[in-house]
Amino acid sequence: MKVDQFDFELPKELIALRPAPQRDGARLLVVDGEALNDKMVTDLPDFLNPGDLMIFNDTRVIPARLSGKRRDAKIELTLHMNMSGGVWKAFAKPAKKLKSDDVILFDGGLECRVLEKGDAGEVTIKFNQSGDQLKEALNGAGVMPLPPYIASQRPVDEQDKQDYQTIYSINDGAVAAPTAGLHFTDKLQNALAQKGVRSAYVTLHVGAGTFLPVKVDDTDDHKMHEEYGEISEEVAALVNETHACGKRVVAVGTTSLRLLEAATDENGETHPFAAATDIVITPGYKFRAVDILMTNFHLPKSTLFMLVSAFAGSDVMKKAYKHAIESAYRFYSYGDSSILFRRELV
Repeated sequence: MKVDQFDFELPKELIALRPAPQRDGARLLVVDGEALNDKMVTDLPDFLNPGDLMIFNDTRVIPARLSGKRRDAKIELTLHMNMSGGVWKAFAKPAKKLKSDDVILFDGGLECRVLEKGDAGEVTIKFNQSGDQLKEALNGAGVMPLPPYIASQRPVDEQDKQDYQTIYSINDGAVAAPTAGLHFTDKLQNALAQKGVRSAYVTLHVGAGTFLPVKVDDTDDHKMHEEYGEISEEVAALVNETHACGKRVVAVGTTSLRLLEAATDENGETHPFAAATDIVITPGYKFRAVDILMTNFHLPKSTLFMLVSAFAGSDVMKKAYKHAIESAYRFYSYGDSSILFRRELV
């Protein structure tokens, strides 16, 4: 499909630079076929049924943006995938002059060596520390990797350390937040539990590749960067049990959805998963695992806008985004949210 089919104009003032004062105080656009309803995130339990299963991504964002020096030249790195043992894949800026075996120095004695150069500014690096020592060093030398559309308009500050994490994040490794989950509070999760909605957790370490623009003309030519994910045996069984009982699986965010779909076979059975995935979902994809998707509003011509168009229908999503813009919904990571019902169910 042509990437231009997923383009739209967004007024700059609708890009949210801060989240709503209360996490669950954001607006919620309910997209149910042709019907669009303006609600609040606190209304979410009204649209779910007892026995439905919500899947949350419990990854935790690390301070993955680093500024260092190679000889006298300034180099900025954004980590995006942990390869273990202190080895990471990262995006370097500028990357043109970097060579294999170059050493980049950061604050606090942290340094890395370039092992390999890839395409589009990607490098593979090895730090002089690993494990808990590297975690501590990154906390000292790195900053929260806010998306470019926020970081280009204001500096990262202490408040972002709290705002850009979900309340249930426990597994370090993401360099971008699973932003639909930012809207959840203990109160909202309790309200869902009281409704009889079940919850389970998976892990997908979101990479910086999620912010890379699609530079090809056709969606078939776009290559996604891999992200590591895990689904336990217990959660896979719970997903299968939910479908067997005629109930619905609700993915909180496109990250949860992509991981679930990667772990589900053509017969609709979800399996335990512990691997990297580079799944790309565009219109025409047959969904196997997820029935309902909660997600924020995405960038034009992005893989995530393609995904929601596949999930709810391209015409439906164009109408929904037109309504959201006209109604001044707040867009992107710190913005408002939506709940989408899979097209086949409408």
